[in-house]
Amino acid sequence: MDEKALLEKLRAVNVEHRIGEPGKAPDLDVAAEWKRSGVRFAASEGKLESVYYKAVRRLLDCIAIVGGVPMLQEGGIYLGCWLESTGTINAELLSRFLPSVAQSTFRSFALHQRADGLLPYKITGDGPAYRQIQLVTPLARSVWNHYLLQGRDHAFLRMMYQAMERYDVWLSAQRNTRGTGCVEAFSAFDTGHDLSPRFWHVPDTPHHGDPSRFDSDSPVLPFLAPDLTANVYCQRLYLAKIAEELGLLGEGWISKAKQSADSLFGYCFDEEDAFFYDRDRQNRFVRVQSDVLLRVLACEVGDREFFDAMLSRYLLNTRKFFAKYPFTSIAMDDPRFDPFSSYNSWAGPSNFLSLIRAPHAFEHHHRHVELTWAMQPILCSLARAERFAQTVSPWTGKEGFTEAYSPAILCLLDYVERLSGILPRPDGEVWFTGLLPSAMDHGEEVAGETAYARSIDRVLYELVNLRDKSVIYREGQAYMKFPSGVRVVTDREGSLRGILGMSVRTVDGRLEWEGRSIPFSVKGNEYLKYGDGELKQARDVGIIYPTYS
Repeated sequence: MDEKALLEKLRAVNVEHRIGEPGKAPDLDVAAEWKRSGVRFAASEGKLESVYYKAVRRLLDCIAIVGGVPMLQEGGIYLGCWLESTGTINAELLSRFLPSVAQSTFRSFALHQRADGLLPYKITGDGPAYRQIQLVTPLARSVWNHYLLQGRDHAFLRMMYQAMERYDVWLSAQRNTRGTGCVEAFSAFDTGHDLSPRFWHVPDTPHHGDPSRFDSDSPVLPFLAPDLTANVYCQRLYLAKIAEELGLLGEGWISKAKQSADSLFGYCFDEEDAFFYDRDRQNRFVRVQSDVLLRVLACEVGDREFFDAMLSRYLLNTRKFFAKYPFTSIAMDDPRFDPFSSYNSWAGPSNFLSLIRAPHAFEHHHRHVELTWAMQPILCSLARAERFAQTVSPWTGKEGFTEAYSPAILCLLDYVERLSGILPRPDGEVWFTGLLPSAMDHGEEVAGETAYARSIDRVLYELVNLRDKSVIYREGQAYMKFPSGVRVVTDREGSLRGILGMSVRTVDGRLEWEGRSIPFSVKGNEYLKYGDGELKQARDVGIIYPTYS
């Protein structure tokens, strides 16, 4: 399909028609908000386009009125909103598409905070629940990114800050019984790690349903938990940012964050394995290599050198977590690894929650090319999926347990936008990425060539990705043209900031923009900054390649 035909196909997309009749009253308002985002997607061939609009339809199904406000639900069999996922990373992604629903989802947790400072671990139609803590993605990071992206609502930010400040006090008082400064896990559900060998012989819930108690008869509890500790570390870093934005002092939060980091490495990091483990009551490492590593890294723990070492040794290692459809929830060379995805399991299969948490870990250290190696096979899997499951087989990519699961739905929407679309960033950047979904499964085309549309501050942008070039349209007119394999970075007004190499190959070509033709040569992960009419190298971190042992 040529450029003109693909652009016409994109412009002809009727979102209301593609997603069908509203299933419930709130769908009309939600569909109207989606339309205001301007987001549309078209493909020249393959199944991805039809699955994309099916995902939008299912996303509407995952939004319910709870307590008089729209709230994102986990979906499938999970009739509620969980703090570890729906109330944090899911809502953070949703903010780019349906910001009002994202904000009301965040606010609901603050509104239902208990008098002693505990946030609910979930909210359902029956109300808030407090049986466990269930933390993974830091709430403060998700709130901060939403705040920056959606107009800096100070009243919202202050409300959330006060709730998170009280919650930090609760965690410090109730989940540090061993005095280490680590945050302790009292049960498997505290981290959402259902059926993980990490928690064999540990109760699923805290003692007698009290989140401040563990079973004192347990030979192993409480665990010093690396992911919970990393969560609080990152939470405190972002509370410092929020405090300063509100005119308060952030130094105290920075100091507390450092204490968390010191405890994390002092108690939970094994130097020999270079891995984060729980430490049990007997002060022994619980040597189960799980997606705890990815969770800790997504909490911005460690510098780029540390992250690169973790990539090479673990995340991009096909003996560990880099399955055909990554990332597994347990290292594949662990004898306890169970690849079966037909039930709610963190004992082996790849989980969509891990997949939507992963981009922040990679992009925080400028590992953009390496991230595409995980996104490509997952998009292949999603393109042939008949439902949006919680888990995916790491061997075959076949969808597993449950359906209409919002993390899987948001994974599809996010990965399409990250790989081949227009992505607005909290820092004011906008990413136009000139890659195509790869035909990795039996040579079957996923999408062919693609086109994507999105409104930024009421200005409509369209991106057409062909096999050899990409073209950005602004308000209907051709605006920029560049060779495939790169990401063009602009500000929200569309002014050029730079170019990022998105392929292992070196891309040579020209950026044509506003009557100028600017030559460039960019390697994978290399960033060329624009200034004085030229593109000059500002960063070159190289590439970390997959390993096999």
